[in-house]
Amino acid sequence: MRIAQLTQDKTGATVLGVLSAVTLIIPLFNLLFPVDSFLHFSAYTVSLLGKYLTFALLALSLDLVWGYAGILALGQGAFFALGGYAMGMYLMRQIGALGVYGNPLLPDFMVFLNWQELPWYWHGFDHFGFALLMVLLVPGTLAFVFGWLAFRSRVTGVYLSIITQALTYALLLAFFRNEMGFGGNNGLTDFKTLLGFNIQSEGTRSVLFLLSGLSLIGAYLLSQWIVSSKLGRVVTAIRDQEARVRFLGYRVEMFKLWIFVYAAMLSGIAGALYVPQVGIINPSEFSPLNSLEIVIWVAVGGRGTLYGAIIGAVLVNYAKTVLTGLLPEIWLFSLGAIFVIVTLWLPKGVVGLWQSRLQERAA
Repeated sequence: MRIAQLTQDKTGATVLGVLSAVTLIIPLFNLLFPVDSFLHFSAYTVSLLGKYLTFALLALSLDLVWGYAGILALGQGAFFALGGYAMGMYLMRQIGALGVYGNPLLPDFMVFLNWQELPWYWHGFDHFGFALLMVLLVPGTLAFVFGWLAFRSRVTGVYLSIITQALTYALLLAFFRNEMGFGGNNGLTDFKTLLGFNIQSEGTRSVLFLLSGLSLIGAYLLSQWIVSSKLGRVVTAIRDQEARVRFLGYRVEMFKLWIFVYAAMLSGIAGALYVPQVGIINPSEFSPLNSLEIVIWVAVGGRGTLYGAIIGAVLVNYAKTVLTGLLPEIWLFSLGAIFVIVTLWLPKGVVGLWQSRLQERAA
């Protein structure tokens, strides 16, 4: 047991060290070295890797819920998308008169649909601080309401998984409607500036990459502290023996609700960092398939480790980038094959395989 703990600590420290180095080196190389230098990272590469970091943060949030609390949530992508829409609304308000129709108040899609005034829920998003607050509050509030109703009713297992998937599908259908005021099928796009800086410039992209890396590192350290604390040990005990923990007098639903809301807020932050780097947010982000893909990231890396979720998200998305460029028609089949292989032969993921090898060598 002691060897296993030392191995996990060493692996986690290594992942954190690599992540810290990447977070600092890539923006510096992008800004300091000229375009014709082999040390230069292009703006496309910086944005692509930044997207991987936001996905890693999203996977980490699911690992908290699934790996430590034992709640297989198939709707984590909904909180990610809500955080993305909150940031997208701020970016749309920053376009102002620079839009196609030159309306200083209404976004272009509202002008096109003959909206006469800005909906009440868009007010305040012209302030960056308010947008950041909504990035946390909107996913957190939805998670609180949903979790309060579900956990108090003691909905568990596959039933809870189906309900979470139904939640994200309902949001998908709602955001597709033009009447909702979120751009309908096209979503929110054509962003111009972020805090007055050109969102397409290399400097802005490098800063966004740096913020993504720092957010991931901060979330990892905070989450590691939480799971190592008494709160984390109780949550893990609920995962393993919920009835026994309830018998000991703990309010199980409160512990589940707390970790569920915290993970939803992390997902919202990931979505807010994702949107300015890819330049668009639309209802497809609510797709249940996206939430299923997040589960695969965590399973491939190794759930219940935090850093395994980070590794799995980066590995699977890198494979997706390569395969969709070379053989796009086989990507979904490859993703399904990866999940089957991990389920049958690597139940602890890539990290579990690596740890078992290190334990054998240490023994």
